[in-house]
This record gives sequence, C-alpha cells and structure tokens, in this order.
Amino acid sequence: MNFFVAVFINAPLLHHASQLIIYNNNLIRVKQQNIPASNNKPFRINEEIKAKEVRVINHDGQMIGVLATVEAIRKATEVNLDLIEVSPNAEPPVCKIANVGKMLYELQKKAAIVKKKQKVVVVKEVKMSLNIGKGDYDIKIKQIQKFVANGDKVRVTIRMRGREITHADLARKMMNDVEQGCVLRPAERLPDAGG
Repeated sequence: MNFFVAVFINAPLLHHASQLIIYNNNLIRVKQQNIPASNNKPFRINEEIKAKEVRVINHDGQMIGVLATVEAIRKATEVNLDLIEVSPNAEPPVCKIANVGKMLYELQKKAAIVKKKQKVVVVKEVKMSLNIGKGDYDIKIKQIQKFVANGDKVRVTIRMRGREITHADLARKMMNDVEQGCVLRPAERLPDAGG
C-alpha cells in the first residue's frame, strides 16, 4: 500500500524550513529554503504578528488604513510579499507590505555604513626624558599636535632615571610646558607621578 504524507517543518535551531514527504515509510526531503531563525529577526512577519488589527502601509509606501491582521496578510500574499511589523509599540501596530529578505539586506547595509563612519579613539603615547634636547622636544610637540588634530588622545610620559626622581618639580614644569605648547585642547587629566 503506497501513501503520501506531506509535513512542513520550521526548525529555528536548524535555520531553515523543509518540506518532507513520507513515501512507503521513507522520509524524503523535497524542498529546502533559507529562513532566518525567529530570534535573529528584528521584526515580526506574517503569522508572528499577534495584534488583532494593524495599520497597513502598502509596498509603494501609501497608507491603506487599519485592517484585521488576517486581511492584511491576505493582501500581502496577493502581491507575493510579506506583512512586516515595523512599529510594534504603536496603537494599532504599524505593518508594511514588503519583501523580508530585501528589508533585512537594507538593515545590514545601514549598519555597515554606520560602522564604517565610526571613529575609534586611539590613545597615542609620547615618551620623553627630563634632559631632552630642544630639537627633539619640538619634534615631540609637533607629534602631539598632529595626534590631537587627528582626534586621537595623547598620553605624555616623562621618564626619570636614577636621581632625576628627586626633581619632580622639573617634570611638572615640563608637563605644563607641553600642555602650553599643545594649545589645541586642554588636558583631560592632571599629571600624576607613576611608579
């Protein structure tokens, strides 16, 4: 005796949906399509929308009005698109008739553009000693000015070796001179003595 049983499985852990057919006690996978897992989607789609009534915007961006969710899903399937809940906190929730894949792609593109425009603040460090020459000192000041102009933060370290540690007042004076030489921005933190 031959018989067919069609089963549709949506497995969020597998991140895909499959149509399985059982024929003579053999399980045959007929079709596989990629569907994002429900916990990865930023919005609800079609039957996931729980509201009884929704405000619908069609695929051209025109307001259709407030419809029952079932009626809105039917209108979306008539044009081979999905009903996507874009504003769940509104009363009633706002849904748009659109292609889910295209909408997810556009969100990814926007996120990539925002990430690309971000400026990461880097802390640059300039090290000097108390007995630095005038030419070297001027070069260090120009480096600090260049770093600050690029939007980076600069940490200035003055190394003191041996008996130089007893002349902490000279190090503070040098640090004040560095701050005066780099008039671009005031210091965020006062100089402190480190180990």
